[in-house]
Amino acid sequence: MVQYNDLNASFAALADPTRRGILEHLQRGPASITDLAARFDMTLTGMKKHVKLLEEAGMVESEKQGRVRYCRLGANPLDREAAWIRDYRVVVQERLDHLEKFLDRTEPSQ
Repeated sequence: MVQYNDLNASFAALADPTRRGILEHLQRGPASITDLAARFDMTLTGMKKHVKLLEEAGMVESEKQGRVRYCRLGANPLDREAAWIRDYRVVVQERLDHLEKFLDRTEPSQ
């Protein structure tokens, strides 16, 4: 069973287009918070907040080297989230199939 707190953190992290952009950027390799802030035209404080949410969801890891904090993709491969979406999709599809069968049975003959 998926823990909803884990899902909440993940979906909250993915809900923001800037955070999705950060993940896309980090697919190419590590980047400093300064570089990320410049790329997304925001303050260091704003970028640190975005990175913190991504870290809490396990999607990003950061490490300080000297005075610079570098970010890289984290270890969360989104398996839990994909499983939840897949299970939810199955339930919705079953309901739609039942609705279609019901409508076929109740549709007036032409």
